[in-house]
Amino acid sequence: MSKILIVGASGFIGSHLAVALNRAGHEIVCAIKHFPPPEDLSGFTCIRVDYTCDFNVDVWRERVSGIDIVINAVGIIREHGEQTFEALHEWAPKALFSASAAANISIVQISALGADERASSRYHLSKKAADDYLLSITAKAIIVQPSLVYGLGGASAGMFNFMATLPLIPLPGAGDQKIQPIHIDDLTQAVVALVETDQYYGQRLSLVGPKPITLQQYLNELRDLMGLGPGSFVHIPVVFVDIAAQIGKWSGKGMLDTDTWKMLQRGNTADCSTTRELLGREPRPVRKFASGREAKHLALSALLSWLLLVLRMALAAVWLVAGVVSLGIYPVEESYVLLARVGISGTLAPITLYGAAAMDIAFGLGTLFLQNRRLLWIAQGTLIGIYTVTITFFLPEFWLHPFGPLIKNLPILAAILLLYKLEKF
Repeated sequence: MSKILIVGASGFIGSHLAVALNRAGHEIVCAIKHFPPPEDLSGFTCIRVDYTCDFNVDVWRERVSGIDIVINAVGIIREHGEQTFEALHEWAPKALFSASAAANISIVQISALGADERASSRYHLSKKAADDYLLSITAKAIIVQPSLVYGLGGASAGMFNFMATLPLIPLPGAGDQKIQPIHIDDLTQAVVALVETDQYYGQRLSLVGPKPITLQQYLNELRDLMGLGPGSFVHIPVVFVDIAAQIGKWSGKGMLDTDTWKMLQRGNTADCSTTRELLGREPRPVRKFASGREAKHLALSALLSWLLLVLRMALAAVWLVAGVVSLGIYPVEESYVLLARVGISGTLAPITLYGAAAMDIAFGLGTLFLQNRRLLWIAQGTLIGIYTVTITFFLPEFWLHPFGPLIKNLPILAAILLLYKLEKF
């Protein structure tokens, strides 16, 4: 049994490694930034680290004291504020590696496939800088370079599941970019095998799925896994993808930026022999990435990720159109007649009419732009309830109107209830 420090243990790969290595009988220490630790790490010893500023070797000496193996699983695909590629992929890891090498500790660096001599993206170059430094200072080091890693909770898995469930799937160019995704369980099993042997010291090891596939094939195989059938694809000209990547870099949002676009264009494949050797079997293909029940859960989660957005936009349109129409597109005098039938007349009538219109527009804008919408859904449901009860008492004929202006409140209330219940997710 070894005592293993996993840096970045709260991340997708790190948390899976912690569980897998613990099951293999090793003592795990988790280095994380935020406390309290997430629920899946609550049973482990946890220490606080901050890769955005822990660049001094002395900071790490005490942390690695008594440790047999260090695994660095920290990584970001995009920069945010102080979380830069240089800080998280290069400066902090170099300090960690120096302290660990000085204590003769074995080190496993979770790098990335493509962090090699052909690297051009800042992501790959920063990973390569740390990899090169590590191999230059100690013989007791292994560089693990996985391809795209698929698993529940993974950022790339979520993105590709989302894309695969779209009714019309956009593909960059011909969609023939080569990838070789590996399942998170295969990756963790391979790393467990690595920490229990010294025969791979000093090597860079590619961990990949059984064979290269194109991006279009991958998305189709994910659809098949989730029981959705063949996809319908639209090929986006490369010039427009270039523009979208530039916008993604500038805004920090969206599925693509210049770095990820470079990496996708280059491809992400390697020989599978090392992966097969470590696993003692073939790595699982995409069609076996999830069981039947898990696949249904993945499909539902991916579908909801964009269907809820469609529902929210449709609800926003209802409020915005209702508000704008009430401002004068629908004859104001006829609106006053309806208000008079519910007991609102005189100077109160225009205040009520235009106030309600402003509220409808505010609800529509809030539906589109508010980040936390739980109170908004409550307010919308309450207002629709008040409208429905009032009209039922004073204008009951609207229940029998052939266009169903009142009965349509029921599906709208159901939609609001759904959005309210799923808001915390």
